[in-house]
Amino acid sequence: MKEPLQTYVNKTKEFWGSRTRNQKFSLIGLPILLIIILSVIVATATKTTLVPLYSNLTPSETGTIKENLDARAIKSEIADGGTTIKVPEQSVDTLKVELAAEGIPNSGNIDYSFFSQNAGIGMTENEFNVLKLDAMQSELANLMKGIDGINDAKVMINLPKQGIFVSDEAETATASIVLNTKPGYQFKEQQIQALYHLVSKSVPNLPTDNIVITNQNFEYFDINNHENFSASSQFAAQHEIKKEIERDVQRQVQTMLGTLMGQDKVVATVTADIDFTQENREENLIEPVDEDNMEGIAISAQKLTETFTGNADQAGGIPQGEDTSDALGSSYLEGNNANGDYERIEETINNEVNRIRKEIVESPYKIRDLGIQVMVEPPVADNPNSLPQERINDISQILGTIVRTSIDKGTLDEELTNEAIQDKIVVSVQPFNGKVEFTDDQPSSLPWWIYLIGAILLIIIAILIFLFIRARKPVVEEEEYIKVEESYPLPDVNVEKETESTVRMKQLEKMAKDKPEDFAKLLRTWITED
Repeated sequence: MKEPLQTYVNKTKEFWGSRTRNQKFSLIGLPILLIIILSVIVATATKTTLVPLYSNLTPSETGTIKENLDARAIKSEIADGGTTIKVPEQSVDTLKVELAAEGIPNSGNIDYSFFSQNAGIGMTENEFNVLKLDAMQSELANLMKGIDGINDAKVMINLPKQGIFVSDEAETATASIVLNTKPGYQFKEQQIQALYHLVSKSVPNLPTDNIVITNQNFEYFDINNHENFSASSQFAAQHEIKKEIERDVQRQVQTMLGTLMGQDKVVATVTADIDFTQENREENLIEPVDEDNMEGIAISAQKLTETFTGNADQAGGIPQGEDTSDALGSSYLEGNNANGDYERIEETINNEVNRIRKEIVESPYKIRDLGIQVMVEPPVADNPNSLPQERINDISQILGTIVRTSIDKGTLDEELTNEAIQDKIVVSVQPFNGKVEFTDDQPSSLPWWIYLIGAILLIIIAILIFLFIRARKPVVEEEEYIKVEESYPLPDVNVEKETESTVRMKQLEKMAKDKPEDFAKLLRTWITED
């Protein structure tokens, strides 16, 4: 038994002693590295990932859930100052269903389900009113918790006492609400209105004016009443239009001058005066077709001419049936003979004119005035003279063109002159001492130590591979040498080269051993011949 073991030990020692230092390092390092890699993989694969089961819990709720999980022997962890409890990721859905079946978490607040679970005889009216008010406040808080941006809510409602008589005027209720909002969350106007209407419609006789909503930072959420809602909306719309116009002009100036001087060499600001007066009017105009002669187009004409020439009938005598004398005692006289000419001309022309009806709706806004202020840093920051005056004049001319084409000419009482335009432009050349410089370094999404560990592992693997190849190379060369030696055997240097005399000598020696008689006869023959 000892001999095979000793033989194995000797072979092992012989094998280890015949290895080089690099080969020994490779034989030890590779298994160790393999064990480390397998350990990391196993640890990563078997690592338990904890995810939140419930968040925004009260201390009592957290304690109840923690006690239940410990009784189930489920690993859990409390985070976020006791408001969040974490469990293994694969158990989240199952635990939510099982805990919900047990009524966990239980905040301790009374909701409307309390009445169905504890309905009975013996509750006084005052106790019922208190429980009803508490249930109403809890239900409203739960409704608000489901709104995006709200973590928790506390509701306090004050209900007025009902009058004894029907004729008594009903008083209005009031409500105070404190919201625990998410950090940095911005509520829209529609969301604030929804909160006010949610509370107003949930509590009897509670107008929105009697509701106060604030958050944990004492920031109030006010609702716009119907009286000032339209006015504030109109002001916000006009203010937004003004900002948009100023932003568009500023972007245009910044882009143009930034291309000319460099993006970090120009700063531009724009101020605009907007006229939001909107006019709706109707115009009924009648204009001649031929404005030079102030005439229209003749569509019909009529001309009548009457003439008379000759003697007329003689007038005179007494009219039939009349007295020969009038009241004054005068009498009728006979007329004299009459000759004469008569001519009458009548001409009628109907002209058509332009009848124009216009319904005009003026633009909802007009740019009444515009001011542009530009600060330019010279090419050499400390030397204002490095920017020539010709370049400054070009900038002023560019800005003047923008001002001239942007201002509505209908809002001006006088013509916009070059001097008036220059009064609306300011070009300042000076160094930028408050310039903010940004670095191009982008923050890595992974911690730096992960990259460091990865680099070290890659270096170790590369070194081991290099040492293994280097240790393997002499063995391969030795094996190749042995194969070559076997395929091409070398001649023995101790073997003498055979000649004709040596061959004969060997034949005679062999004959003397095998056939001594024949060898003796051969010797006699050689002797007789001599």
